[in-house]
Amino acid sequence: MSYKWIGAILIVASCGGFGIGLAVQQKNEEKLLHQLAEILEEMLWELPFQLTPLPELLRHAASNKRGLLPGVLLELARELDRQVLPDATSCMNAALEGMELPYPRVQNQLDRMGQSLGRFDLSGQLSGLSAVKDSVSEELRQLREGRDIRLRSYRCLCLCAGAALVILLL
Repeated sequence: MSYKWIGAILIVASCGGFGIGLAVQQKNEEKLLHQLAEILEEMLWELPFQLTPLPELLRHAASNKRGLLPGVLLELARELDRQVLPDATSCMNAALEGMELPYPRVQNQLDRMGQSLGRFDLSGQLSGLSAVKDSVSEELRQLREGRDIRLRSYRCLCLCAGAALVILLL
């Protein structure tokens, strides 16, 4: 009898933990998008005035930052310095290949950033980075819209699913 209750508690706890994990993943994705927007803003400030070479610009944008994105930018700068791949898009793909990035929205924005880097002259590159920054801002706005209700729903639905599973098994 007590094994059934222990199993029921473990099922509800694991389902609730899954819901909490979903909510944490959503918050982490939002933080990464916010950090990417800040990095793009810094790049847009620095590029027109100092005409910094792209690898150096990426290293400077990654400095004093923590998390996954600075690692991606530093790897991109290394790939650009090696000059093995033909363009920045290929270098971004190579940099992302070695990273475990479980956030599809961040991955898409980094792909767009790689497509706009180093392809055009200064004004084209600035407009490309600005378009990526606007897209990141739009993604952030969509994530923040109704965030509390959505995260609460994740947690509640997973707990309810765990309770339903327990009822079915008992």
